[in-house]
Amino acid sequence: MLLFLLLLFLVGTCLLLLLPALWAEQIYHTYREGRTVNCPETHAPVSVRFNALRAAWSGMSGPQKLRLTDCTRWPERADCGQECIPDAVLAKPASFVDHVPWRTRRVVHLPVLLAGAAAWVLGMAWHSEYLFRPRWMIALGLSDPQTRALARMLAPHLLSVGACILFAYGVAGLLRWLGSRTLTHGIEVAAALWLAIGAALMAATRSWVAPELLWIEGGYTFLGALLIGAIVGGVPRWVVLRDPGERDGKSCA
Repeated sequence: MLLFLLLLFLVGTCLLLLLPALWAEQIYHTYREGRTVNCPETHAPVSVRFNALRAAWSGMSGPQKLRLTDCTRWPERADCGQECIPDAVLAKPASFVDHVPWRTRRVVHLPVLLAGAAAWVLGMAWHSEYLFRPRWMIALGLSDPQTRALARMLAPHLLSVGACILFAYGVAGLLRWLGSRTLTHGIEVAAALWLAIGAALMAATRSWVAPELLWIEGGYTFLGALLIGAIVGGVPRWVVLRDPGERDGKSCA
């Protein structure tokens, strides 16, 4: 019960921090690329870059604090007043990663939510009386009435859904960082993330968790991770965003 309450607290905290984190990520990717503006001193074109981390961090708690982190006139004029910031905000970003379109660097939320829901449904079937519920009850030392009462509680289901969605966002974030969204890469990234999380949890709980329970939960979480990776990485982006370029094979994602 103590472990359950701890996991519930951790997942609840992560969910509360998820929206600010997504907002900060959006701000970061808005300001991470270079822009071309006319220097107020020379009136000649220069390339500047914002401090994207500072903008994202400040934007989580209030107005975004924008400062430049690089300019083609620096370091000779690094002490300038940065009067070009308003023009830079309005300027169109110029990607430094020419072979990866900007749209492949976004997290598409709908496949993530679908993947989390699918993994949760898999967990419901996995822990049903037709599969592993009897062995799961024995491993936890629960009676059938206790198990049914636990199944009627809302908190375990919220914990399970939250964990699935958080894992799906983790997979989507890694795929975005890698700049690739494919079925194969989705499964590979999900499996690697499952191994990392599983190793940490096993190191913390193996001494006082029944081996059979580890096998049951390990099997479910592994299959759930592969399912999440397949959906997050395999759903074509044009299905969600109606992007004909990717449908025709013109995108690198």
